[in-house]
Amino acid sequence: MAHAAPTAPRRHRPMASAHAHDISKSALARPLLLGLVYGVWAAFIKRQMGPVDAGNVFYGILCGVIFAGIMFALARVGPRLKREVHAAAYGVFIGIAVGYLHSLTNQSVLRATVVGLFSGLGVGIVAFYRYYTRED
Repeated sequence: MAHAAPTAPRRHRPMASAHAHDISKSALARPLLLGLVYGVWAAFIKRQMGPVDAGNVFYGILCGVIFAGIMFALARVGPRLKREVHAAAYGVFIGIAVGYLHSLTNQSVLRATVVGLFSGLGVGIVAFYRYYTRED
């Protein structure tokens, strides 16, 4: 009769409370850290082996803040989207970000577009796979 034993009811956490807890540390620290890395990288490429000046520093800060702001917005809004749209949003974001960084190297616009396109496709596919396999 062990197979007829009652089981405890399964309780699911509501998405709002789980999401509110998730926003606290990691969802704020990750965009800030990646925004810092992106800003330093963009300023370094923009400098092109010249001296560091206030314009390069301001440019790096601006790029980092924009990157971190968009990434934070995706972290907040993304879980409410369908998995396809969520993955596509991250793919488009990374594709644009990588393509822009590549365009700062004075390569052709076509090459920067191809690099951004393949980066975005790769991130979009990986993100879709992750969201598809970890769905409730």
